[in-house]
Amino acid sequence: MANLDLSQLVQQKIKDLKAYHVETIDCDVKLHANENPFPPSPELLQQLQNGLENFELNRYPDPDCAELKKAISGRVGQTVDHLTVGNGSDELIQLILQVFCDAGDSVVFPDPTFAMYSIIARGMGLKPLTVPLDDRWDFNGEAFLKSISNENPKVVFISYPNNPTGNCFSEASIWKIIEEFQGIVVLDEAYYDFSRKTFVSHLANHNNLIVLRSLSKIGMAALRVGYAVAHPSIIAEINKVRLPYNSNTVSQTFATQLLNNFSLAQKQIDLILLERDRMASEMAKCNSITVFHSDSNFVLFRAESGGRKIFENLMQNGILIRDLGGHPRLKDCLRVTVGTQQENNLFLEKLQMLTE
Repeated sequence: MANLDLSQLVQQKIKDLKAYHVETIDCDVKLHANENPFPPSPELLQQLQNGLENFELNRYPDPDCAELKKAISGRVGQTVDHLTVGNGSDELIQLILQVFCDAGDSVVFPDPTFAMYSIIARGMGLKPLTVPLDDRWDFNGEAFLKSISNENPKVVFISYPNNPTGNCFSEASIWKIIEEFQGIVVLDEAYYDFSRKTFVSHLANHNNLIVLRSLSKIGMAALRVGYAVAHPSIIAEINKVRLPYNSNTVSQTFATQLLNNFSLAQKQIDLILLERDRMASEMAKCNSITVFHSDSNFVLFRAESGGRKIFENLMQNGILIRDLGGHPRLKDCLRVTVGTQQENNLFLEKLQMLTE
């Protein structure tokens, strides 16, 4: 019977990692994961149900996601040779690094930002470089480039809007990076449907630009559908390392129907935006609470009286939000996802009580 010391077989770069932590606490009101709080519309569910009998579950899915890419093409205004589909945006982040980086290369991103940029890079033996955001959660493009000039990073990731701060960075600063960075610029527009700000239309003039999008934030988190928009030559290289059949039949079918009937999803997005602004306004009235501007479907706030205390009290009352206090720049900061009106009212009521 084999009884190896497995710790001696695991690579050091993996030992040094901490897994991305996802809260699985059972709470009645879950406002922690930046999900769409609304279920799919009855019309969309009916369309999916009608298609179930046509699924050939004994057959592999379309490896090229042809129908889905056609629907995406209509949504973003780019031909299908500019598109590839991933099992969520996370897979595409990994594929981009696989294509453009060798072990030991550097990648760069602002800080704080989406944790998976660093986790994936470090797991691949790459060197993450961070550029601190200022007090307004923004950065200066010229200073950004100057700070990394001696490091020769191969890829820069910019979350737009940024998670967890919620804001869109200065357009001028991003343009500075796209125009002058001598590598691949990845704009992660996972929250585009809430910010309505994008750089997709500029792909034709910038062959180093990749835009990532996700359907997870607008109602399809369970099905894991992300896509990349880039110059066809980049897409061709990504497809060399993309695993075959990485997008399943159900995900492809549901995503295609969602995109082809987007007005149904847009109604939910519009409600979320209205609730976001209402929440931010009400939260700003609470004592010792600093609310940061959001272009996303969540709101970042700082609790001067102690973020962890508020997080735990809310959880005891059946409301789960995200505690970000483990990051040195986010001490006493909490992130709340916009839920339904009823869920948001419960959150606001409890928050007001805890800050009186």
